[in-house]
Amino acid sequence: MFESRGEKAFVAGITALLLLLSFIALVPLLSVLSISFSSKGAVVQNLVSIWPKQFTLDSWRYIIERPDLWKSFFLTLGSTVIGTVLALLITALLAYPLSKKEFRWGSVVMIGVVIAMIFKAPIIPYFLTVRGIGLYNNPLVLIVPHILNPFNLIIMRSFFKEFPKELEEAAFLEGSGYFRMLFQFVLPLSKAVLATLALFYAVVIWNQFQTPLLFLQNVDWFPLQMKIRQFITDDNTILPGAASMVDFNFNERTLRSATVIFAIIPIIAVYPFLQKYFVKGAMIGSVKG
Repeated sequence: MFESRGEKAFVAGITALLLLLSFIALVPLLSVLSISFSSKGAVVQNLVSIWPKQFTLDSWRYIIERPDLWKSFFLTLGSTVIGTVLALLITALLAYPLSKKEFRWGSVVMIGVVIAMIFKAPIIPYFLTVRGIGLYNNPLVLIVPHILNPFNLIIMRSFFKEFPKELEEAAFLEGSGYFRMLFQFVLPLSKAVLATLALFYAVVIWNQFQTPLLFLQNVDWFPLQMKIRQFITDDNTILPGAASMVDFNFNERTLRSATVIFAIIPIIAVYPFLQKYFVKGAMIGSVKG
């Protein structure tokens, strides 16, 4: 398609602006990454900007050799995987009947879903409710409060409403019930919305901070974000002995930077594999309510 000179200039200007904004957004991340690979002397002298100075891996060796960090990492990884799978399952089981006109109470349920999405639960009733069902100081609190999100439910319901009715009718003629229809036909053909919502749920569970802060007192159950907070606020946790600062080429700042990067690597690594589904799933889910 032929583009005029003005259109080309507009596209070039927008592209340049987006590149500039992307670089600005990346500067803090690049700065933290550079500090994690820099020597303590360069960091103390404020020589590090977005490129490492006096490159060293000492900070990374130190945090990778810490068993408490790995324990928090695998606890967070396990809760993210299990929580995301359960969340997708429960969301699908609720969204599928809500997408059907045959479900009489669907409109009533959807009003409740919209209310739950707009009006968040006050913190004190939320705390008392979660504690009342036995999740206080229980690692299951990392999963259970996140297994259903109203916004994600609406996206999946909208996606299911666009599912070809002819395919469903053919499956019903062959004797399929609703459960078989959902698990054997609908979900295998819903990779776009499943990948999109999997990313939504996984990011929330992986990065959760308020929930474990409210409900977990046992440090053995601290997820990765709580462990990072412990590292940042307590020098005795990240550097147990003063001799460590003398014997190795790192300090509290380089270690904290390495820990922060360590925590975001998994999400950054997974996103490229889901990106092709992400835009499609989000767009389809936003077309109709």
